[in-house]
Amino acid sequence: MPAETAEQLMRSRYTAFVLGREDHLWRTWHPRTRPARVEAGDVEWTGLAILDVVPGGPADRTGTVEFEARYVGPEGPGVVRERSVFERRGGRWTYLEDTGSS
Repeated sequence: MPAETAEQLMRSRYTAFVLGREDHLWRTWHPRTRPARVEAGDVEWTGLAILDVVPGGPADRTGTVEFEARYVGPEGPGVVRERSVFERRGGRWTYLEDTGSS
């Protein structure tokens, strides 16, 4: 079932990173900004916190989701903080770009 909100798509993409589902990441990435190959990475994702959602609701065309994702990698634990922009394409939410991360 397609995500009804930008936040729902953000959460499903986080889960895809956790499970290594590169196919889902590729399908939900906007074709204008999607790389030729999508890789889930080699870290263990350990938690997600949604910090802000603007607007990204069921009736919106765009939305921004700010989040923190915790992980453990070869160098130890870390946190990624990002503001992801989502856009509807063909009636479905897609990930467009990251407007800032740390």
